[in-house]
Amino acid sequence: MVRLVLRRLAWAVPLALVASAVSFVLVALLPGDAARSLLGQNATEAQLDTARHELGLDQPLWVQYWRWLSRALHGDFGTSLINRQPVTAQLDDRLWPSLSLIIGATLLAAVVGILLGVRGAQRGVLGRAVKSGSIIGLAIPDFWLGLVLVVLFAVKLPFFPPTGYVALPEDPAAWFDSLVLPVVTLAVPATAVIAKQSRDAVATALDQPFVRTLRAAGVPERSVVYRHALKNAAVPVLTVIGTVFVGALGGAVAVEFIFAIPGLGSTAVQATASHDLPLIEGVVVYFTMIVIAVNLLVDVAYHVVNPRVRTS
Repeated sequence: MVRLVLRRLAWAVPLALVASAVSFVLVALLPGDAARSLLGQNATEAQLDTARHELGLDQPLWVQYWRWLSRALHGDFGTSLINRQPVTAQLDDRLWPSLSLIIGATLLAAVVGILLGVRGAQRGVLGRAVKSGSIIGLAIPDFWLGLVLVVLFAVKLPFFPPTGYVALPEDPAAWFDSLVLPVVTLAVPATAVIAKQSRDAVATALDQPFVRTLRAAGVPERSVVYRHALKNAAVPVLTVIGTVFVGALGGAVAVEFIFAIPGLGSTAVQATASHDLPLIEGVVVYFTMIVIAVNLLVDVAYHVVNPRVRTS
């Protein structure tokens, strides 16, 4: 287990370097630059050239990246080119709103999806309903579902706020209310994925000879399904839960925009639109570290639920 953790952590640094380098090049290839975003469309070329020199944008791309990387290796992600605020401080403030949304959506999707999948694995009408519902859930766009939920449960039935985010320390009840609609929006397609995978995995486990032996021995059906079959189906279910969490990082971009949540996703959109390279690079590193942490947790969970699993 210790070797597994160390091996995964050893891969974290090169993975973060590759991700940051690729994103740096891709953003640099986009039309426009931070100087234009900072000074506006009416700025003269002389003003733009002066701003580019002050921001260091007139230097070769590899020089800009090396300058950023040399600071980042010491934990300093630099200063935003647009608002001149430290990148680390900005991202730390936006990290918890994103994690609240993504973790909440993943937990909701995991609980509901596994329950539906287990019930659907026992064949019959419910099994076909889970299969059909999974297809429908995957087909629903996040942004459309979010708008529908806002209209239904924030406008016509004012149960929850339509937009905004309240920090947990300020008001726990308001924090919960502000996350209900975005969490449900992000969780619906994820629930469909987990329910489908859980249904297939548990159904396969229920067809195994050991299940027939347990039933012949008089073991209660509930124990057969939830204690034995579900445990044997845990590895593929854990895999899809990890995939859902990582996918939620991308889905959070649209959801944060719809519900005006000040998270990493909305920050990435704003930084990309303004060509704010230090801020974009900081978001990329944060996202990469989150993905590495989730994959590490999934690998550890494999060994906990099924010691026979050996991760290479």
